[in-house]
Amino acid sequence: MATFIEQAPESRSPASPPPVGERVKALREGLGLSLRGLSERSGVSPTMLSQVERGETSPTLVVAERIATGLGLTLSQLLRLDETPHVVVGRAGRYRGRSLGGHEVEVITPPIPGLPAETSRHHLEPGARTGRPGETPMHEPGSRETAIVLSGRLALELAGEEIDLEEGDSVTFDADIDHHFENRDEVPCDFIAVISAGRRSR
Repeated sequence: MATFIEQAPESRSPASPPPVGERVKALREGLGLSLRGLSERSGVSPTMLSQVERGETSPTLVVAERIATGLGLTLSQLLRLDETPHVVVGRAGRYRGRSLGGHEVEVITPPIPGLPAETSRHHLEPGARTGRPGETPMHEPGSRETAIVLSGRLALELAGEEIDLEEGDSVTFDADIDHHFENRDEVPCDFIAVISAGRRSR
Protein backbone atom coordinates (compact mmCIF):
# COMPACT_ATOMS: atom_id res chain seq x y z
CA MET A 1 0.00 0.00 0.00
CA ALA A 2 1.35 3.42 -0.97
CA THR A 3 2.35 5.90 1.71
CA PHE A 4 0.79 9.34 1.20
CA ILE A 5 2.94 12.29 2.19
CA GLU A 6 1.92 15.92 2.12
CA GLN A 7 4.71 17.95 0.58
CA ALA A 8 6.57 20.05 3.12
CA PRO A 9 10.15 21.39 3.21
CA GLU A 10 11.26 18.82 5.79
CA SER A 11 8.97 15.88 4.98
CA ARG A 12 10.50 12.42 5.53
CA SER A 13 9.15 8.91 5.09
CA PRO A 14 9.24 6.74 8.18
CA ALA A 15 10.32 3.69 6.17
CA SER A 16 13.84 2.32 6.59
CA PRO A 17 16.15 3.27 3.70
CA PRO A 18 17.79 0.59 1.53
CA PRO A 19 21.57 -0.05 1.74
CA VAL A 20 23.65 2.96 0.66
CA GLY A 21 25.24 1.03 -2.23
CA GLU A 22 21.84 0.29 -3.76
CA ARG A 23 20.85 3.93 -3.42
CA VAL A 24 24.06 5.17 -5.05
CA LYS A 25 23.61 2.82 -8.01
CA ALA A 26 19.93 3.75 -8.46
CA LEU A 27 20.67 7.46 -8.34
CA ARG A 28 23.66 7.18 -10.66
CA GLU A 29 21.68 5.24 -13.25
CA GLY A 30 18.76 7.63 -12.86
CA LEU A 31 21.07 10.50 -13.81
CA GLY A 32 22.39 8.54 -16.80
CA LEU A 33 25.92 8.48 -15.37
CA SER A 34 28.51 5.76 -15.83
CA LEU A 35 30.84 4.85 -12.96
CA ARG A 36 33.52 6.95 -14.64
CA GLY A 37 31.09 9.84 -15.02
CA LEU A 38 30.22 9.82 -11.33
CA SER A 39 33.91 9.42 -10.52
CA GLU A 40 34.71 12.62 -12.42
CA ARG A 41 31.96 14.50 -10.60
CA SER A 42 32.76 13.18 -7.12
CA GLY A 43 36.51 12.61 -7.07
CA VAL A 44 35.97 8.99 -5.93
CA SER A 45 37.64 6.32 -8.06
CA PRO A 46 35.48 4.07 -10.29
CA THR A 47 36.84 1.04 -8.42
CA MET A 48 35.75 2.41 -5.05
CA LEU A 49 32.33 3.39 -6.45
CA SER A 50 31.85 -0.12 -7.85
CA GLN A 51 32.75 -1.70 -4.50
CA VAL A 52 30.31 0.60 -2.68
CA GLU A 53 27.47 -0.18 -5.11
CA ARG A 54 28.03 -3.94 -4.78
CA GLY A 55 28.11 -3.69 -0.99
CA GLU A 56 31.71 -4.92 -0.81
CA THR A 57 32.75 -1.92 1.27
CA SER A 58 31.10 0.79 3.34
CA PRO A 59 32.22 4.32 2.43
CA THR A 60 33.70 6.56 5.08
CA LEU A 61 31.80 9.76 5.80
CA VAL A 62 34.33 11.68 3.70
CA VAL A 63 33.86 9.37 0.71
CA ALA A 64 30.09 9.29 1.18
CA GLU A 65 29.98 13.09 1.18
CA ARG A 66 31.97 13.20 -2.07
CA ILE A 67 29.59 10.69 -3.65
CA ALA A 68 26.61 12.72 -2.47
CA THR A 69 28.10 15.87 -3.98
CA GLY A 70 28.65 14.06 -7.28
CA LEU A 71 24.98 13.06 -7.26
CA GLY A 72 23.85 16.60 -6.47
CA LEU A 73 22.76 15.70 -2.92
CA THR A 74 23.75 16.56 0.60
CA LEU A 75 25.23 13.80 2.75
CA SER A 76 22.05 13.79 4.86
CA GLN A 77 19.88 13.32 1.77
CA LEU A 78 21.99 10.43 0.54
CA LEU A 79 21.94 8.60 3.86
CA ARG A 80 18.21 9.15 4.46
CA LEU A 81 16.92 8.61 0.93
CA ASP A 82 13.64 6.66 0.90
CA GLU A 83 12.92 4.65 -2.24
CA THR A 84 9.76 2.91 -0.98
CA PRO A 85 6.56 3.61 -3.00
CA HIS A 86 4.80 6.76 -1.84
CA VAL A 87 2.69 9.65 -3.09
CA VAL A 88 3.64 13.24 -2.30
CA VAL A 89 0.78 15.74 -2.27
CA GLY A 90 1.64 19.37 -2.98
CA ARG A 91 -0.77 21.94 -1.55
CA ALA A 92 -1.50 25.28 -3.19
CA GLY A 93 0.56 28.07 -1.67
CA ARG A 94 3.15 25.70 -0.20
CA TYR A 95 5.39 25.11 -3.22
CA ARG A 96 9.01 26.26 -3.23
CA GLY A 97 9.14 29.55 -5.11
CA ARG A 98 11.10 32.62 -6.05
CA SER A 99 10.45 35.94 -7.78
CA LEU A 100 12.75 38.22 -9.76
CA GLY A 101 11.95 41.12 -12.06
CA GLY A 102 8.37 40.18 -12.88
CA HIS A 103 9.19 36.45 -13.19
CA GLU A 104 7.61 34.24 -10.52
CA VAL A 105 8.46 30.53 -10.29
CA GLU A 106 6.91 27.71 -8.25
CA VAL A 107 8.65 24.33 -8.28
CA ILE A 108 5.83 21.79 -8.30
CA THR A 109 7.84 18.57 -7.92
CA PRO A 110 8.84 17.79 -4.30
CA PRO A 111 12.48 17.93 -3.12
CA ILE A 112 13.01 14.17 -3.34
CA PRO A 113 16.62 13.30 -4.31
CA GLY A 114 17.05 11.39 -7.55
CA LEU A 115 13.89 12.52 -9.34
CA PRO A 116 14.62 12.39 -13.12
CA ALA A 117 12.53 15.49 -13.91
CA GLU A 118 11.52 18.82 -12.39
CA THR A 119 8.20 20.53 -13.09
CA SER A 120 7.73 24.24 -12.42
CA ARG A 121 5.01 26.82 -12.96
CA HIS A 122 6.05 30.25 -14.26
CA HIS A 123 4.31 33.64 -14.30
CA LEU A 124 5.70 36.44 -16.45
CA GLU A 125 4.45 39.99 -16.19
CA PRO A 126 4.40 42.05 -19.43
CA GLY A 127 7.99 42.70 -20.51
CA ALA A 128 9.45 40.17 -18.06
CA ARG A 129 11.77 37.33 -19.04
CA THR A 130 13.43 34.27 -17.52
CA GLY A 131 17.10 34.77 -16.77
CA ARG A 132 19.30 37.70 -17.66
CA PRO A 133 20.77 38.49 -21.12
CA GLY A 134 23.83 36.31 -21.75
CA GLU A 135 23.19 34.17 -18.66
CA THR A 136 24.11 30.50 -19.21
CA PRO A 137 21.25 28.03 -18.49
CA MET A 138 21.82 26.03 -15.29
CA HIS A 139 20.81 22.66 -16.74
CA GLU A 140 22.76 19.40 -16.93
CA PRO A 141 24.29 18.41 -20.31
CA GLY A 142 21.80 16.37 -22.34
CA SER A 143 18.74 17.57 -20.42
CA ARG A 144 15.51 18.34 -22.27
CA GLU A 145 12.82 20.92 -21.54
CA THR A 146 9.15 20.97 -22.48
CA ALA A 147 7.10 24.13 -21.95
CA ILE A 148 3.30 24.44 -22.22
CA VAL A 149 1.65 27.86 -22.40
CA LEU A 150 -1.33 28.06 -20.03
CA SER A 151 -2.36 31.63 -20.77
CA GLY A 152 -1.11 34.61 -22.74
CA ARG A 153 1.63 34.58 -25.36
CA LEU A 154 5.26 33.57 -24.92
CA ALA A 155 8.43 34.13 -26.95
CA LEU A 156 11.26 31.60 -26.77
CA GLU A 157 14.75 32.69 -27.81
CA LEU A 158 16.72 29.53 -28.49
CA ALA A 159 20.33 29.68 -29.72
CA GLY A 160 19.67 32.87 -31.64
CA GLU A 161 16.30 31.80 -33.06
CA GLU A 162 12.89 33.09 -31.97
CA ILE A 163 9.75 30.95 -31.52
CA ASP A 164 6.37 32.51 -30.79
CA LEU A 165 3.98 30.46 -28.65
CA GLU A 166 0.31 31.05 -27.88
CA GLU A 167 -2.07 29.64 -25.30
CA GLY A 168 -2.15 25.83 -25.60
CA ASP A 169 1.09 25.62 -27.59
CA SER A 170 4.04 23.54 -26.39
CA VAL A 171 7.71 23.26 -27.30
CA THR A 172 10.44 20.72 -26.49
CA PHE A 173 14.13 21.51 -26.89
CA ASP A 174 17.67 20.85 -25.61
CA ALA A 175 17.74 22.66 -22.27
CA ASP A 176 21.53 22.94 -21.95
CA ILE A 177 21.91 25.45 -24.80
CA ASP A 178 21.43 29.22 -24.57
CA HIS A 179 17.74 30.08 -24.20
CA HIS A 180 15.21 32.18 -22.33
CA PHE A 181 11.47 32.90 -22.34
CA GLU A 182 10.03 36.40 -22.62
CA ASN A 183 6.57 37.94 -22.38
CA ARG A 184 6.37 40.63 -25.07
CA ASP A 185 2.61 41.00 -24.78
CA GLU A 186 0.61 43.53 -22.75
CA VAL A 187 -0.99 40.91 -20.49
CA PRO A 188 0.61 38.39 -18.07
CA CYS A 189 1.66 34.96 -19.30
CA ASP A 190 1.64 31.66 -17.42
CA PHE A 191 3.36 28.45 -18.47
CA ILE A 192 4.51 25.10 -17.16
CA ALA A 193 8.07 23.84 -17.73
CA VAL A 194 9.28 20.24 -17.34
CA ILE A 195 13.05 19.65 -17.34
CA SER A 196 14.15 16.02 -17.64
CA ALA A 197 17.57 14.42 -17.56
CA GLY A 198 18.66 12.34 -20.51
CA ARG A 199 20.94 12.09 -23.49
CA ARG A 200 20.36 13.53 -26.90
CA SER A 201 19.61 11.09 -29.67
CA ARG A 202 21.80 12.98 -32.14
